[in-house]
Amino acid sequence: MSVEVIERNAWTVFCDRLSPLLVGQQAEVEVASLGLGDQIAAEWTPIVGFSYDPKDDLFSVALSGLDHLIHRPRTLAAQRRGPAVESLAVTDGEGTLHVVRFREPPMFSHSPPPEA
Repeated sequence: MSVEVIERNAWTVFCDRLSPLLVGQQAEVEVASLGLGDQIAAEWTPIVGFSYDPKDDLFSVALSGLDHLIHRPRTLAAQRRGPAVESLAVTDGEGTLHVVRFREPPMFSHSPPPEA
């Protein structure tokens, strides 16, 4: 595993390349701060996309039924396993850490269940 810090001037391009690769995956969003402690904002929900809007200076984690917005981000880091991005860590303008973890959705077997 390796951690790559993404420079601010590359955030838009990074997100534009990553977002289509997330189709069909699920994401969990954890928010951690001294005032709040650690909280799960979304638990293994289908992900629609991940983007950065430089005009409004925010990241958007688009999930099925929920948009998690990260305002005034300071840092973006990607945890990788080989070429795959396993998670993203974003620190917002207030120092809150937002961790977005990715996983493949569970695979369902097409074979009939075993007989009892």
